[in-house]
Amino acid sequence: MKTSLVERLNGLRVSRETREKLEHFAALFQKWARSINLVAPSTLDDLWHRHILDSLQIFQLSPAPKAWVDLGSGGGFPGVITAICLSEHSDGWVHLVESNNKKAAFLRVALNDTGARGTVHPIRIEAAPAAIPSCDAISARALADLSQLLDHCAPWMLQDGSRTVAFFHKGRDYQQEVDKAVSRFQFDLVKHASVVEPDSVVLEIANLSRRTK
Repeated sequence: MKTSLVERLNGLRVSRETREKLEHFAALFQKWARSINLVAPSTLDDLWHRHILDSLQIFQLSPAPKAWVDLGSGGGFPGVITAICLSEHSDGWVHLVESNNKKAAFLRVALNDTGARGTVHPIRIEAAPAAIPSCDAISARALADLSQLLDHCAPWMLQDGSRTVAFFHKGRDYQQEVDKAVSRFQFDLVKHASVVEPDSVVLEIANLSRRTK
């Protein structure tokens, strides 16, 4: 990426082309949010900070092109944001899993209109492993507690030889969720402090296995 094309969004680096696509996505989001509940209405006025920039952290943590599964994509966070970032590459793809048909329709329009690298799967999360047999990375935001998220990820992360890594946004009470999850699972954990939300983190999880005792 040429330095002259790089902009900073609250400390996060993106190209001008990506910035323009993010702005187009934001305009689409605001339009669709008038008729579909894509996020909590109280957060719409802070769309860039609360949702777009927060989601952008995921790609910043793992920017190499790879195959992603985004669980419960909802309004496109972080899945569409990752897919927009990948549009600068000739490789990498995001599989967005969203069972709500109205939200899935929005996601398809968002991907198409921004030229993002992604596909929408309008299916339940439990059906996703059959439709998407393997992936390099998994993301989820505001979906479930960590134990349930790891249950969702198990079909991919427990495959023989799997190197799948998961990235989850979590709020200030994340440690309670980690403590609960380690009673059922073993995993390597890296805690990344959020650059946009004080006391929040992005949990990076690898080498998942179930505890046998």
